[in-house]
Amino acid sequence: MSLKENEAYFSQARVVPVLTPESVASAIAVSRILFDAGLRLQEITLRTDCAIEAIAALARELPELIIGAGSVVTPELGEAAIRAGARFLVSPGTNDTLLQYAADCAVPFLPGVSTVSESMRVLALGCSAVKLFPADLLGGASFLRSVAGPLPSMKFCPSGGMDANVAPGYLRLGNVIAVGGSWMAPAESVRQNRFAEIRRLAEEAASL
Repeated sequence: MSLKENEAYFSQARVVPVLTPESVASAIAVSRILFDAGLRLQEITLRTDCAIEAIAALARELPELIIGAGSVVTPELGEAAIRAGARFLVSPGTNDTLLQYAADCAVPFLPGVSTVSESMRVLALGCSAVKLFPADLLGGASFLRSVAGPLPSMKFCPSGGMDANVAPGYLRLGNVIAVGGSWMAPAESVRQNRFAEIRRLAEEAASL
């Protein structure tokens, strides 16, 4: 899928859960709760040893879930995720090698940016949707309002420091297509199997 088409693809969801599983079993349990709550597109970060296995398990157990891989920093990681069943990829940033891979990738790829210059660079490739990371440290909604004028065709999926309180403000911005975050599945709640709490937070997130 071309980078030129990723804006339409990532506009499918207003809220994208960004999950870092500590085990395959917990990944399945939490993703199922989020899916049932209405969060049908989810990102599994490739930050733990079980991440690839978790993606493969979710692709088998929840075939209707649109599961993707985040923290993709090399083409090799991206290919491993695709083989496991990832239907989209997300990177925290970009370099020449990763941008070339993104342009030729077999699945939708959301490249990460943190500056106007990086945004212009991917825009020159025809890519009109990117991940802004870490959004809170970069100025958050104020940053996005500032770049809306000089980059009117660029759409963003901000991630980093996102929670239920600030997400609605981001989603009201015209250049934001979605927000990414893990607030609907707090790590401590996952470890303690507080599934009722996770379901409540997920339902609230899905209603944004």
